[in-house]
Amino acid sequence: MSIMILTILMSMMSACSQESGSATIVAGSTSVQPYAEVLAEEYMILNSNSEIDIQGGGSSAGITAAQTQSADIGMSSRALKDEEKSLWSIEIARDGLVLIVNPKNPLENLALDQIRNIYTGIITDWSQVGGSTANIHLIAREEGSGTRSAFTELVMGEAEITPKAIVQDSNGSVMQLVAGDPNAIGFISLGLVNDEVKALHLDGIEATAENIMNDSYKLSRPFLFVTKGEPTGLTKSFIDFTLSLEGQELLSKEGLIPSREGKGN
Repeated sequence: MSIMILTILMSMMSACSQESGSATIVAGSTSVQPYAEVLAEEYMILNSNSEIDIQGGGSSAGITAAQTQSADIGMSSRALKDEEKSLWSIEIARDGLVLIVNPKNPLENLALDQIRNIYTGIITDWSQVGGSTANIHLIAREEGSGTRSAFTELVMGEAEITPKAIVQDSNGSVMQLVAGDPNAIGFISLGLVNDEVKALHLDGIEATAENIMNDSYKLSRPFLFVTKGEPTGLTKSFIDFTLSLEGQELLSKEGLIPSREGKGN
């Protein structure tokens, strides 16, 4: 009788475990976060016993979370630094980095050196780059964000962003400030651009997925998932889904460029 009871108890525990499912924590880049949320929502519809918990915090925080295993997956919107390359990583998509202004701003295009000079504080008035006479209000991302790291690498080089720039902790807040200020300029992810802001052309080239893929638009960056070691279990399953045709199509519909690692490319 005791063996039967033990068997029943073990069976009940197994059933409860299956019902409760499993969870994986994904944390890091606020640029990657909204796209990871779309992926997680679809994945959990297809796998109802699994839970994918998406959190922000910034690229550096996500990489640290993966290193310390406080998150199963770290999200980064910048390439890994040399000291971070012991982590396992995969590019889930590519993203364009765009300069945005208020729709009331008549300007349509900036050259790369003009952008650099604006963000160093050398150019301070819109009339200096072909716009109306008005002080330029600079919006930038915070130190440690993947968006700022990509902007620094791709645009600023050795130059420093002026401390006069208003610093924001997410692409969404940058977009909100620019949408409400006719004299503001900021930089955000291409996939987040909406009708409330205007994306500027770079050296005469429009920021589009096609122009990023053919390398004519130069401001692009990788979106990465990183883990402490080779992913397994639910973590691997979610990453595999992200790289699948369905996952890549979801990201493409949200404005990202399919990864060379994925099946959607």
